[in-house]
Amino acid sequence: MTNEELLSTYGPRESMEYDVVIVGAGPGGLATAIRLKQQAAAHGKEVSVVVLEKGSEPGAHILSGAIVDPRALTELIPDWKAKGAPLNQPVTEDAYVFLGEQGGSFRIPNLFLPPFANNHGNYIVSLGDVTRWLAAQAEALGVEIFPGFAAAEVLYDEGGAVKGVATGNMGVGKDGEPTDHFQLGMELLGKYTVFAEGARGHLGKQLIARYKLDEGRDPQSWGLGVKELWEIDPERHQPGLVVHTAGWPMDPSTYGGGFIYHLDGNRVALGFVTGLNYSNPYLSPFEEFQRWKTHPNVRWYLENAKGEVTGKRLSYGARAINASGINALPKFVFPGGALIGCNAGFLNVSRIKGSHSAIKTGMLAADAAFAAITAGRQHDELKNYTLGFENSWLYPELQKDRNFKNWFRWGLSVGTLMNGFEQYVLRGHFPWTLHRKKPDYAYLKPASECTPIDYPKPDGKLTFDRLSSVFMSSTNHEENQPSHLTLKDASVPVDINLAKYAGPEARYCPAGVYEFVDDGKGGQRLQINAQNCVHCKTCDIKDPTQNIVWVAPEGGGGPNYASM
Repeated sequence: MTNEELLSTYGPRESMEYDVVIVGAGPGGLATAIRLKQQAAAHGKEVSVVVLEKGSEPGAHILSGAIVDPRALTELIPDWKAKGAPLNQPVTEDAYVFLGEQGGSFRIPNLFLPPFANNHGNYIVSLGDVTRWLAAQAEALGVEIFPGFAAAEVLYDEGGAVKGVATGNMGVGKDGEPTDHFQLGMELLGKYTVFAEGARGHLGKQLIARYKLDEGRDPQSWGLGVKELWEIDPERHQPGLVVHTAGWPMDPSTYGGGFIYHLDGNRVALGFVTGLNYSNPYLSPFEEFQRWKTHPNVRWYLENAKGEVTGKRLSYGARAINASGINALPKFVFPGGALIGCNAGFLNVSRIKGSHSAIKTGMLAADAAFAAITAGRQHDELKNYTLGFENSWLYPELQKDRNFKNWFRWGLSVGTLMNGFEQYVLRGHFPWTLHRKKPDYAYLKPASECTPIDYPKPDGKLTFDRLSSVFMSSTNHEENQPSHLTLKDASVPVDINLAKYAGPEARYCPAGVYEFVDDGKGGQRLQINAQNCVHCKTCDIKDPTQNIVWVAPEGGGGPNYASM
């Protein structure tokens, strides 16, 4: 049954009304909620706020490096230290290293690092733990948080303005028919709805298209971050050390780089980001990450003095990040709502930081919404949010780094040189702007024009396969539900993607969701293992035919990241 048929048979849906509905209990969504309640208390007003979270709890789906710039958090909660915010490990040292193919390396002297490479005053954190703490702060202020409820549909009023969202139906079987456990979704109606879904939010994507919010802007660009959390030998652990790498295993024309962040408790976060504008369909971001760990400069941290890998992998995850910059930032207000944080693309790609901008934009959206509600308005555009951003410290921060990723279209050497010149020599003051004209999926070349990449087999100690990695992410979905990875045309994966591009979905997915298997008729078919999905959204971004559409699964499904 279609959603319309379910509604006509079992409806109408129950509804609840709030002043503000927030989709996503990440740092941005929770900052919005907290700020609204703070403003209400300061002005002696009552403002009702609800936050929907598709994960089993706030933080369950949060994945980031992460190094947090506390500037926005300090504005939101000045006494965050006294309140026990889990920002426990300050950065003590930065290291930027170029890796060579034969195991060589070169570290840039810190004297020559541009300002964006300086992490003094920042903290290495588990962003999931920070999110859980923010959720507790929000609830203490009276915010209602509904975990395990995925916002599946945007609701519009008769004038075309957003009036809220509907949660997904529960208990629908694989065949689309209601089971004995069927429960119709609920409508959450608000005077304003704030979308804080993170990068490539599926509702945010629809809103951008409906209201043409990206008209006149550069196409957005993305990277896939793959991360592991390790416990290592205390002798190889340096609390507060931040290492970023460039070069190998990426070829000079492919954007990407790694990070090694030393947390407390002998833990390190290892990760690798691959730009999703890569051209070779044989490239696998997951395998590039595994290969990167074999470089002596990376492997060293996971070994003991005898050269044995003694580190223990604790967790695994993957997530797309919006690496577009301000040139691709869409209009982020529309009738009845707003986009904040990575749902719009506020991440600063040069600093590899988005949590501070998510918190700041959430605060700005909250201020605009509070002023509108107390003035008796609803379902119009929050123009003061746009003005607030343009007058905030975040706007010049993003402006001065606007060319960062675009320089790398000419390769690693030119990108490094020109970014160093713009930021170190010119200190971010330059009159030119580089633009991007193609979306990431359009860069993929036919397999006939590319060289296959032979990746080494995993050893199970330092390098791993996809399925054992997914197990480490605690990913789980209700098996008897419609696939949340949908195809516009079921013939495209074999007839076009496999025939022309050698089936890139089997390689760009970091969770083993997509497999080409024997169809029993002498050919192949695409098998979708939706239960493996870690919600990274890479398929929705990189599919060369844009045939795959990611939608929200039944609430509570997906990864359950611990301290990631």
